[in-house]
Amino acid sequence: MIGDWNGTVGRAVRNRPAPVTYALIALCCLIFLIGPASGFNPAYGSGDELLAAQRAYFRRWGVVPGELFEGAPRAALTPATALFVHGSWVHLLGNMLFLYVFGTMTEDRMGRVEFTLFYLGCGYLALLGYAAANAESSQSLVGASGAISAVLGAFLYLFPRARVTSLLPFLFFLPLRFPAWVVLPFWAALQWVAAGRAAQGPGVAYLAHLVGFGLGLLYAWARSGKNRGTKGGPEGAAAGDGRATRVKPAPAPAPEGENQP
Repeated sequence: MIGDWNGTVGRAVRNRPAPVTYALIALCCLIFLIGPASGFNPAYGSGDELLAAQRAYFRRWGVVPGELFEGAPRAALTPATALFVHGSWVHLLGNMLFLYVFGTMTEDRMGRVEFTLFYLGCGYLALLGYAAANAESSQSLVGASGAISAVLGAFLYLFPRARVTSLLPFLFFLPLRFPAWVVLPFWAALQWVAAGRAAQGPGVAYLAHLVGFGLGLLYAWARSGKNRGTKGGPEGAAAGDGRATRVKPAPAPAPEGENQP
């Protein structure tokens, strides 16, 4: 959600639609609702039957690192299909909140076609990178946060002065506003620490977050070479009046990670 901006340039950008971001959110929600993880589809049964259906569903559409590099065409598609599958309500809602908050402005800056390719490409590579680092794992990997982490990385480069409202648990969840260049590197540092402590088995794929974030930041930096003539450098027209963009709210410290059921 984007707060009120000062200046006509900010208001113009704020009011522009972000159809790709909204379509991605709608698609992820729809797939979750009709899948077994939501519990709403009676076709999957209940109790142990439902749990078995969930495991089979995640294994079919998610990334299984141990199978990905065996050369099967179906397995090669799973880093793309896994981006639209989520393991729980918390997993889904956490990811969609971050996509909504940071995706709209990033899409506006990149354009619809470029943002679509960026999201899918970085998301695919983030899951592929995690799978390569855990090539022997038989755990299924699902979730959009590799792609969303790439959006965060691009947002950091494109809008470093944007002010993000964060809810920090160690400060009693008080809403505080910090610039993106403070919040997002702090988030990335948390992912790095968590990745180093991650145990083998089900949990959160922090490495996919780091790969996605790095890819997004690198991509935004690389594309900026074509736009060096834009006023204000990488922040371009959206911050050309010298005022800081304000973005709210984004709960800290991170989007919900990939589930490995």
